[in-house]
Amino acid sequence: MEQAHAAAHAFLGLPVELWGTWLAGLLTLAVYSFLYADNPVYKAAEHLFVGVSAAYGVVILFYESVKPDIIQPLFQPDLVDLASPKYILLVPIALGLLLLTRYIPRISYLARWPIAFTMGAYSGMGIPLAVQGNILVQMHGTMKPLWPGGEVTPLAAFNSALILIGVVCTLGYFYFSLEHKGLLGGMSRVGIWFLMVAFGAGFGNTVMARISLLIGRIQFLLYDLLPSLKPPFGLPHG
Repeated sequence: MEQAHAAAHAFLGLPVELWGTWLAGLLTLAVYSFLYADNPVYKAAEHLFVGVSAAYGVVILFYESVKPDIIQPLFQPDLVDLASPKYILLVPIALGLLLLTRYIPRISYLARWPIAFTMGAYSGMGIPLAVQGNILVQMHGTMKPLWPGGEVTPLAAFNSALILIGVVCTLGYFYFSLEHKGLLGGMSRVGIWFLMVAFGAGFGNTVMARISLLIGRIQFLLYDLLPSLKPPFGLPHG
């Protein structure tokens, strides 16, 4: 029994995990080969990644969305604690099927209905969340005390004043009903500096995220792939 179990986790006499490590290392090197030049090896790895990701996404979508939210409520209501089939689901199913009419030129106009419904629904749900999560929070940040005292420390007061100045000057930069001269011109120039700082911080965060991914792959190559290439072949431990 133990021999059969070990054989099920081995291929050509080597552990399946070891083959997986080699394959992951090969694909990692294939992707980074793009740093030298755009080549067929990189394209093959890219296409494999896109294909596997799409297939994995379809399977996850089916088992975590389609099956529990559509198939079971309609055909197996007892599995989801329903007394009878949930026929209201036929409406979103019909809208989803109408999207496929785009591939039939004669009736492709029917696809506009589910697109309009989706855009309207997500706009209705997304706009209040965007207002509460961005605009109201930003407005609240500009209404904090600007003078130290009580529980307000000098640093907190300075930060509140800086946020207020940044918001007002940035809005002044985007005010185009008047020519940017005098006070409005000075505000707009200060607003440009605040915008550049914000864009730089956002770009820096993006770069750091990519560098963290690079560090992770380099650690994999050094501490997982290289030790696995040394005979007797085996995966590193610890």
